[in-house]
Amino acid sequence: MTEPPLVLQDRSPIFPSDPHAAAENRDAFQRWAVKIEYDGTGLVGWQKQNEGTSVQSLLEAAATRMANGRNVSSITAGRTDAGVHATGQVAHLDFPADMNLAPHIVRDGLSYHLKPNTVAVLQAARVTDKWSARFSATWRSYLYRIINRPAPPALGATHMWHVRARLNLDLMRAGAERLMGTHDFTSFRAAACQARNPVRTLDSLTVERVGEEIHIRTRARSFLHHQVRNMVGTLILVGRERWAPERITTALEARSRTAGGPTAPPTGLYLTGVGYNPDPFADQIPSD
Repeated sequence: MTEPPLVLQDRSPIFPSDPHAAAENRDAFQRWAVKIEYDGTGLVGWQKQNEGTSVQSLLEAAATRMANGRNVSSITAGRTDAGVHATGQVAHLDFPADMNLAPHIVRDGLSYHLKPNTVAVLQAARVTDKWSARFSATWRSYLYRIINRPAPPALGATHMWHVRARLNLDLMRAGAERLMGTHDFTSFRAAACQARNPVRTLDSLTVERVGEEIHIRTRARSFLHHQVRNMVGTLILVGRERWAPERITTALEARSRTAGGPTAPPTGLYLTGVGYNPDPFADQIPSD
């Protein structure tokens, strides 16, 4: 699959800065929170890699262009894998302190320089220097989309998982109930997961049918690597009546990745939101 090109436009908005102020404040910065939407198809995920195009590399290149070539670094609320999408990812960017910025300038300037890549900035808000997109977050939410019909999708094949066999939603919901609450999720995290503590608390995990699609939504303070995709893969086994819902409890108690179900493909996964208290975007009108 051809990767989206990293393109920086030749004609761009100008963001003047004071060279004397820059010389006096080389280490000074202004921190901005940004809410991002992206199509992960063809991208290597959020984090910068040695090869391939990442969301982080595109965002930082756009911000650096706005800063007239001065490097702008970023931190995100949660790293996504290759092929995973987002409708509400959050990151923060540290722009030079001498730049004259406002929320609409950051939003529109970044989105301008992100073209023609499939990444857009929905909102931007000034935050304090101690605010962190990652460590200030109080929850993350995800949606997983499954198209549940015999025929494969002609449209949106890279945005959902095609499961031919009719799924039993009542059984899937019973299985989801067993994942709710606080557990050691060793059986549902990637073998390469680097988190020190495998204990997580699921605040919600729902299974709904929407036309020919099944939507699995979940929310927690944080998730382990591949946790959502492994939970979805396991719930599919339950929905196909290959696993009884009770086997999910057995898998949790085993504390072994080999005891859990398969990993669902990344194509159906969306990071839909990140929560903060207070929410830096709360007082904004998205269309302003």
